[in-house]
Amino acid sequence: MASSDINWDRLDKTKFYVVGAGLFTGVTVALYPVSVVKTRLQVASKDTLERSALSVVKGLLKTDGIRGLYKGFFTVMTGTIPTRIIFLTALETTKVASLRMLEPFRLSETTQAAISNGVAGMTSSLLAQAVFVPVDVVSQKLMVQGYSGHTQYRGGLDVARKVLRSDGIRGLYRGFGLSVMTYVPSSAVWWASYGSSKHYLWRFLGDNSCEEGAPSLPRIMLVQATGGIIAGATASCITTPLDTIKTRLQVTGLEKRISVKQVVKDLIIEDGWKGLYRGLGPRFFSMSAWGTSMILAYEYLKRVCAKDEDV
Repeated sequence: MASSDINWDRLDKTKFYVVGAGLFTGVTVALYPVSVVKTRLQVASKDTLERSALSVVKGLLKTDGIRGLYKGFFTVMTGTIPTRIIFLTALETTKVASLRMLEPFRLSETTQAAISNGVAGMTSSLLAQAVFVPVDVVSQKLMVQGYSGHTQYRGGLDVARKVLRSDGIRGLYRGFGLSVMTYVPSSAVWWASYGSSKHYLWRFLGDNSCEEGAPSLPRIMLVQATGGIIAGATASCITTPLDTIKTRLQVTGLEKRISVKQVVKDLIIEDGWKGLYRGLGPRFFSMSAWGTSMILAYEYLKRVCAKDEDV
């Protein structure tokens, strides 16, 4: 719905980046343990005892306490801020450009929202991967250290040193192609689903026009949260197999060289085709919870950072 949207040119950019860094740090703190559990489930071998989300959590709490659920957290936070700046800037500017390009086609608002959001999500994710993949490689090795036979490390720098010594700079970009194939479609599907579902929800609620004034804040937040859940559920179901393969490829021991074909083969041998959906539960929850939390924080951020004369 147009009345609840705040475009890039209406934002105070400095405030947007500063307040955004704090908001998204908070969301990451809340949801990070789910990523650790999902990653461990995806790399578990057939001999691993902890094969369910609950058993993984119990094992981490038993050996490391609460901090076990935050393995690799500080490495992730180091890379998250620049990645988020790149992502959000590309997202908003591409969305505006896409909407302008679609104007001559006279498409419905729902279709325009799906296409512009999808293109923006795809473009921003592609650009962000250049920063995110090395952080992802290091953090995932920290997440699974000591689990299912994986190497122990002394921290993020220790991981980076060993990867560089073994494989050079390309070691930090291990799985880059798969990351692009996973996160770019996932981001495109997520933002396209969010944009279109949000417009469908406004139509369902009968708020197609602004004649009766702007919708209430609780109503806006309900639509945004529901859209986030739908988008997260859709994206997780479509892209989990790619995410499972990518994770296994990235955390494989430095002494091994393994192909995508071999990863797929191993997963099918161990669990059948359902092996490609390892960690679907945590990923489904993570993407839905992250999607809802992120979009509420993101839309709130845009309201807070809207220039006074346009509020």
